[in-house]
Amino acid sequence: MKKTGYLLLAGGLLLISKGAMAADVEEPEYTLLAQTGDFELRRYDEQLVAQTWVSGDQRAASRAGFKVLADYIFGNNTAPTGGSSKISMTAPVTMQPNNNDGGSDSQKIAMTAPVSMQQDDGKWRVQFTMPSKYTMQTLPKPNNPDVEIVEVPAQTYGVIKFSGFTGSEKVDKKTQELQDWMQSKNLTPTGDPELARYDEPWTLPFLRRNEVMIAYEQK
Repeated sequence: MKKTGYLLLAGGLLLISKGAMAADVEEPEYTLLAQTGDFELRRYDEQLVAQTWVSGDQRAASRAGFKVLADYIFGNNTAPTGGSSKISMTAPVTMQPNNNDGGSDSQKIAMTAPVSMQQDDGKWRVQFTMPSKYTMQTLPKPNNPDVEIVEVPAQTYGVIKFSGFTGSEKVDKKTQELQDWMQSKNLTPTGDPELARYDEPWTLPFLRRNEVMIAYEQK
């Protein structure tokens, strides 16, 4: 998986360039199939994701979903039988594992990027991609029933990259641009648009990396 550099700043995470003196955040690997400016076609291998469904507008849902999933990766989980070692974080976060009084086996799971959101029937699905070293058998199980572990099959995506804020108007505009571009390439979407954000809200707008992604049928 790819690596993104982060630096802890005033309780948040500030994106900085690769190779800087900061922790690395893992990103899913993909094969670049084609590129035109800010538009790309990508092929992702199968992935494990932790996901939760939340209600509200985009901003509120993003915060609520992130909180639930962060609670899981920071320790609100149960390790597989026989496993009790802590897993080092790959981002400089300040939260500690939430161990129960009974000393249950819990693990911290490395933060990965991006955080992905997709709307369906009035709710938002928020996802964290799990680090590549895990399998369904070795990944700690969520204690919170609102967190679900899902195996995502290999998939091709049309992607548009952009910086700045991710307000609903801007996301709608970028989504339409991506849909128009994909239509010009005679690509048939197989899923709803997904918003992928690589940075914490404290990151300066011009340093932010955002994407809208739409799965399509590869012929």
